[in-house]
Amino acid sequence: MMLPKTARLTAFLIPVLALAGLTSNCSAQKEEKEEPTMAIHANPIHVTSEAFQEGGTIPRAHTCDGADESPPLAWAGVPEECKSLALIADDPDAPMGTWVHWVLYNLPADTRNLPEGVSMKRTLENGASQGKTDFGRIGYGGPCPPSGKPHRYDFKVYALDVKLDLPPGATKPQLLKAMEGHILAQGQLMGKYGR
Repeated sequence: MMLPKTARLTAFLIPVLALAGLTSNCSAQKEEKEEPTMAIHANPIHVTSEAFQEGGTIPRAHTCDGADESPPLAWAGVPEECKSLALIADDPDAPMGTWVHWVLYNLPADTRNLPEGVSMKRTLENGASQGKTDFGRIGYGGPCPPSGKPHRYDFKVYALDVKLDLPPGATKPQLLKAMEGHILAQGQLMGKYGR
């Protein structure tokens, strides 16, 4: 027996509308889960240097062609609930992939600057730890790109809600893993250097 046209249409539409309702429900739940993650970086840290401006040239003294000393850095906008700070400096333009130039963590939360030429010690006087760079050593290693187009160097500062349980000598991947879920705010300063 054949159903009237309107009955057939109703029988078809009910499951379609139910499915559409389920789909919109899922996307609403997904949006709720993503929202807290976006709120983490609502107030970025402002990073500066007396040695170079954002997008400017990093002076030779802070590269492997000079004294290879770390540049002076300063930052503002650290959240009050910060328990420690971390810093990563790397070159995203390196031929073999991002090259790590500096790994520094467990800086006291009230630190607002680093002087020029930070010591190459594993543990600094303020209790901060330094990690291993892609040069295979502890402490800062300056820009040292191959000849050609200038490379970008990102100096990234992270405010964390914990002091990390990470011994001196950690690598960038180890630091990133330890920081997961603990970043309150972050910011960066980018400088360039070419040969």
